[in-house]
Amino acid sequence: MNKVKAWSLFLTFCLLTSLTFTPMVATAQQTSKKAAFHSELKAVANKTYGYFTDYTDPNTGLTYDEVRTTEKGTEEAKRTSPTNIAMYMMSTVSAEQLGMISKKEAVTRLQTTLNSLEKMDKWNGLFYNWYNTNDGSLKKDWGEFISQVDNGWMSAGLIVVGQAYQELHAQTSQLVNAMNYTTLYDPKVGQFRGGYDVAKGELTEHHYGSFYTEPRVGSYIAIGKGDVPKEHWWKMYRTMPAEFDWQSQVPQGKTIKYDGVKVFEGSYVYKKQKFVPSWGGSMFEALMPGMVIKEKELGTRALGLNNKRYVQLQIQYAKDKGYAAWGFSPAATPTGYSEFAATPLGISGYKDGATVTAHATFLALEYAPEAAQKNIKALQKLKMAGKYGFYDSVNVKTGELAKAYLALDQGMIMISIANYLEDGVIRDYFHSDPIGKKPENLLKKEVFSIQ
Repeated sequence: MNKVKAWSLFLTFCLLTSLTFTPMVATAQQTSKKAAFHSELKAVANKTYGYFTDYTDPNTGLTYDEVRTTEKGTEEAKRTSPTNIAMYMMSTVSAEQLGMISKKEAVTRLQTTLNSLEKMDKWNGLFYNWYNTNDGSLKKDWGEFISQVDNGWMSAGLIVVGQAYQELHAQTSQLVNAMNYTTLYDPKVGQFRGGYDVAKGELTEHHYGSFYTEPRVGSYIAIGKGDVPKEHWWKMYRTMPAEFDWQSQVPQGKTIKYDGVKVFEGSYVYKKQKFVPSWGGSMFEALMPGMVIKEKELGTRALGLNNKRYVQLQIQYAKDKGYAAWGFSPAATPTGYSEFAATPLGISGYKDGATVTAHATFLALEYAPEAAQKNIKALQKLKMAGKYGFYDSVNVKTGELAKAYLALDQGMIMISIANYLEDGVIRDYFHSDPIGKKPENLLKKEVFSIQ
């Protein structure tokens, strides 16, 4: 073989191996990184669920609202809400799905909770906002309020549990069927009231009018149950009407009819990107409902698309502000609790307070996994990692931590990890129930004006 031919064959061999070997190496590296990230998430979930095992009353199955580390020691808030209870129930399903506890343990834990729920005081089947964890009695010194959004989460948790464990289905169905949402619905406006004060005998003056906020879970379930008509879905505001000049932007869009109802499909703009705003501009208003509702899978032209856009804009907002991390949502502060948000993303935006919370990152996992992975590292650098996963919030300017764990926020982290690692398992359980399945067409047919 002459030298020219030999050299030509050598170059051909090099070219072929570079085309096949390099991508294989890249793929192997990507697979390795993905596996490492998944292991990291499971480790976070394991610590996070530790909060529920350590701070859920074993006799009642009711989880403490929050636990704080202070100079005086550990402060345990032995009260709970319908949302906290739902977060515990769905976190327990998540823990079993992730292989952290056995099915037997999950069922035993949940059975204890369900037994308590059956005995607890209710109003038209709906749960009060605050109960004592030691015996499930009403915490009357915190009022006697019936919240639409909190009951929405209670229903969601019960539906998921009933589908995950058929041996509990009869109990969960009975509780959900007894929850009468018509008592909070205003048919003249087509919207829900915020709630009902039992002691005063009064509904709230305000309605839940903004669509892209967490009360849409209760709306979806009430439609699925048949307590309210499907037209309710279209009676909520995507943005406020353009003539409402108090809102943070003048929305642009057009009016479209859905099921005979005129809907103003308005949107805002941030950094040349269109989006449908939440009320305050926070992450859990935007993404919390998607833990159970198949917005990502079915609402590809509306809610799912907007969820992805919202995550991108939260990340962009943090960059614009020069913050070391992103993720703005109501969270604990060193002395209490406050609302935080990416302010421009809200109809009436909350302040950002230079404060980020871990649950916001985990809610974003399914929409921006690589950005979430980087942000988790950023949160760790800010010393947010703690015994039960992550402390609740940090001020990115001062580094001041809120050394608190909230049942609500721990639940959002737990459920989000399970959905990400197990292909939307919690949503699958929710939608396998007729209540979750019936309104699916509402998600499919809508088209937001943000294309």
